[in-house]
Amino acid sequence: MADKRVTPARADLAASHLKGVVNAPRFVDGEKFSVGVGIASLYVRPSDDAAQDSELLFGEVFTVYDCADGWAWGQAANDLYVGYIREGALAKPFVPGARVSALMAPVFSAADLKTPVRDMLPMNAAVPVLGRDGDYVNIGPGFVHQRHLAPETEKDFVAIAERFLGVAYVWGGKAYAGLDCSGLIQTALQAVGRAAPRDTDMMEKALGEPVALSDVRRGDLVFWKGHMGVMLDGTRLLHANAFHMAVAIEPLSEAMARIEKVVGPVTSIKRL
Repeated sequence: MADKRVTPARADLAASHLKGVVNAPRFVDGEKFSVGVGIASLYVRPSDDAAQDSELLFGEVFTVYDCADGWAWGQAANDLYVGYIREGALAKPFVPGARVSALMAPVFSAADLKTPVRDMLPMNAAVPVLGRDGDYVNIGPGFVHQRHLAPETEKDFVAIAERFLGVAYVWGGKAYAGLDCSGLIQTALQAVGRAAPRDTDMMEKALGEPVALSDVRRGDLVFWKGHMGVMLDGTRLLHANAFHMAVAIEPLSEAMARIEKVVGPVTSIKRL
């Protein structure tokens, strides 16, 4: 059975490429857009009161298969997640020329840090380069300082993840404004140029090779049912979690003892 989280199919319609795979009364080709705001929620239903499944960042490509009442239903290109986004968060497609490397990058109304900030772009936001004015890059909606953009892909995803220490836990989040356990790891991996699925169970299946607890080291991913974190060394775990309601560091042994009481023991440890 197809995973609904990453399969653009509903009872009334489905993506054209799914013909012969799913049953639907109507198939549509879809239209590609770019996310035009810093952070946009991806909802499970077309309602502001619905659960946030994930977030889309500025510059992400989103294929729209249906629009109604101000909502667009479609699929994200980066991790294939399907859901509903406000139509107003989408823009005409553009070609990214740079990536945000700062935890959050202000978009100034002019090439001057004293001008109003129009938006805040999270790490991994993809921006067009429409011109330069001194130390600032024109991205269309405004100007971003060049120091907030990455000249090249970074290497150490664990170091990236550590930069989010203390950030609030937010279900479905994947930015400095708040993120969840899989959002933290997906964000860190994306910053070093490695694609990863959105949810914990997806990552556990898709990433790395199993290793023994006795052999754990920096960069290993530790999985539980519905939760995950990354090792900073042989003993310390970094993870966004609902116990601390933040990204926290704690001894793996303590985390294992506490989490086992809630969801059960560690299901696997993977090495990338």
